[in-house]
Amino acid sequence: MKFAIFAGAALLGLAAQPADAQDAAAGEKVFAQCRACHQIGETAKNTVGPILNGVIGQKAGTREGYTYSAAMKDSGLVWNEATFAEYIQNPRGKVPGTKMIYAGIKDEKRVADLLAYLKQFDATGKKAQ
Repeated sequence: MKFAIFAGAALLGLAAQPADAQDAAAGEKVFAQCRACHQIGETAKNTVGPILNGVIGQKAGTREGYTYSAAMKDSGLVWNEATFAEYIQNPRGKVPGTKMIYAGIKDEKRVADLLAYLKQFDATGKKAQ
């Protein structure tokens, strides 16, 4: 009986948590502001910023063919959802000395949506179906 009450309380607690669903279509709209410096997809090229294909899981500062700041190369970061979210909210706060001149995305839902969009692309730029 105690287990049933505990399990029920745990489920109620979960139900009360806000949903952080990621929306890749909304993330594509967020990425529109990133396009000024970054490309993604099969024909992407390094421009002002590096290509973002397969960025989640990649060690920061290692994209071949792009010249990173010493701060980014030495950051020791591996891009996962948490490190990317922290960085994109305040790039210079997360990696002081980064070349990225961007105020950041403060809205957590927009960050989550952007992550959903980026995660669709593998390292070759192919988009998961």
